[in-house]
This record gives sequence, structure tokens and C-alpha cells, in this order.
Amino acid sequence: MLSFQQPAFYQSSKCFVTHGVMGHVDPKQPPSKGKPWTTFAGQDFVYSADLILPEEVFKAVQAKLLEDEAIPEYKRVVMSLHDILSGDFFSNYIKAGSILMLSEGRRGIDNVFALRNGYLTMFLDKESYERAGLVGKPHGVKGNRGLKSRWFVEIDLNSSSMIKGKKGYDRLIYASKNAFSEPMTWLFCNVVSTVPDPDPLAAFSPTTCTSNPSITRDIGALVPSLTPPTGTAEHTARDELEDFSSEVYEWLSLVRLQSPRILANDQIDPYLSLYRVPEGSKPARVCKISWRGFLSPSWTRQAMIDLITALPSKTWFSFSTTIFTKGLAGDNTECTFLRPPNSSGEYLMWEVKSHE
Repeated sequence: MLSFQQPAFYQSSKCFVTHGVMGHVDPKQPPSKGKPWTTFAGQDFVYSADLILPEEVFKAVQAKLLEDEAIPEYKRVVMSLHDILSGDFFSNYIKAGSILMLSEGRRGIDNVFALRNGYLTMFLDKESYERAGLVGKPHGVKGNRGLKSRWFVEIDLNSSSMIKGKKGYDRLIYASKNAFSEPMTWLFCNVVSTVPDPDPLAAFSPTTCTSNPSITRDIGALVPSLTPPTGTAEHTARDELEDFSSEVYEWLSLVRLQSPRILANDQIDPYLSLYRVPEGSKPARVCKISWRGFLSPSWTRQAMIDLITALPSKTWFSFSTTIFTKGLAGDNTECTFLRPPNSSGEYLMWEVKSHE
């Protein structure tokens, strides 16, 4: 893994690139260990996913990812924290650890709550933290005296102490009633296909949302060489990989942004834009498919499996995911995967991690 970082006094994030080889992917036994699978699984709440691939293989993924049963859904619901931590909702959804929930608000500014894998995570201001009476730790940049102090609390709701009558649970219920009693808007995603009957969520009148894909086809682009270099000496290989990965990541990012700079017929004045596609780029037709919403890591993993199994083994493609906001330092906020052409197992992966 290489780290590409320019020294700066204010450093907002770091980008790491990995060049590796995947093992065989069996759809009947979905992989969960090793990269790139652990990287995608490490993301919590995915906001967007972008797929870039050659135009001629669009139909190969159409049936897998674009049919109605493959389109991800999520819900928007108004609930208080006490509603979530009590009653049938807590026993049928939270204890099962099969849902994702994210509250409204901006981390670092507002009080934000998140639920994933049975863990409740709170990002709180100092006043709310003290009023709640929970045990947490400071969150944010150390020594930043101009900012209000923030606190981070994480609670395992599947713990043996999280049942009625236990001190840990009773303290949490007390906090939900006295410090966090106001209803708020949540995004809700059930990562399994089964739904309790009757559904405890129905009592709160949720709104169902669908992440319908946005498709941009027949993009006449200049496509650079996507085959990683093979240097002889160690330092030469590292330098070549650094240059190659920087150029390719920049090109993929411009395709995701639908920038005209990558088009074959682009004639922008060099005084307005200094960007030029890498040398040796050739005209080709590509397409981009994008999903926006509240996506689960299990969906992104399944999308990757479907892509690898549906596309011809020597066809290149790129799949990128971005989470909602930064959380803790070191969180993987963006991930881009590239399978080079003429190589079924080789891959490159860029990880952008938050840094506070």
C-alpha cells in the first residue's frame, strides 16, 4: 500500500492506493476476508456509488444491477431515540443487529446518532453529553481552542447489560428521555430481506425511498492506459505506480463528475484548464451508472460480486463508493476499485481516509 500525501499545515485527508490480486469469487460463498472486501465492509453509511465501464458491456450488467429487484430501498422516518431503544422496535430490530440508521444533523456541529451492527454511536456537544450522564471520550482535533468541545459515545446494544432492569440499559433510557427526547428524522435501511410481522416501524409511518440508478451512456472519452506498470527495480516500480495511480484516479474522478475535460472532442482553452488526459489515451465509448441514497455495505459487496461474475474476465471496470460524512479520524470516506483490462484477479484500490 502506498500513501500519497502532500505536506501541509492543514491536512484534511489522506489517500492510500493498494495494488493486489483477488482470489476466486464464488457467488454462493460471498467473500468477506481480505481486500477489497474488508474495505467496502468497513464503510458505514454509503451515500453514493458510481460504476464506470466500457459501453459495449453495458447489457452484461443491466440484468444484474438495474432490474427492479436489484434496486436498493431505504426509508425516512421520524422517531425519538427513546422510540428506538424501547418496545418491539428495540427487540425485533436493534437486538437482531440487522438494520442501519442515521439521524439528521452534521457531525461536528449538531448531535448526530447512528446505529450499525447493533452499536449505537453518538456525536454530542458538551452540554448534551453532560446532561445525558453517559461515558464517552473527547472527539475532534486536539488543541483547537476556537472550537466547542465534542464528545463521542459508543454503546453495544447487544451487550448483556442492555436489558430492562440492568444499570447500563436504564442509564441509556434515562438519557433518551431527559437529554434526547426530541423526535428527529432518521434514514433506515434493513440489510436483510426478512421483516418482522407485525412490523414495529409501521407505527411511525415511514416514507419508502428508492435509489433508482442514473445512467449516462455513450460518453465519447479519451481513455488512458488502465494497465499498471511493471517496473524492474523496487524504487522504479514504486515511482511508476505512484504516477500511474495518480493519473488514473484523477481521470476516474473526472468521469464521475461528468467533466467535459475527458471528452475526445474537448477543446478547452489551456488558460482556463491545465488538465490534460494522460499521454497515450485513446478514444473509446464508456458509460456511467450512479446510485444515490442510503446504501448498505452489504449492497455494495453484492454489487461488486455481481460485477465480477457478470462481466467478461478481461473487461475493465471501476466501482466507487462515498459515505455521508466524516466521523472518526481514519474512517474510510471514499473507496474506488479498478479492475484493469486483460486481468481477472488484479486490482487497484484507492482509499480516502478522514484525518482530524
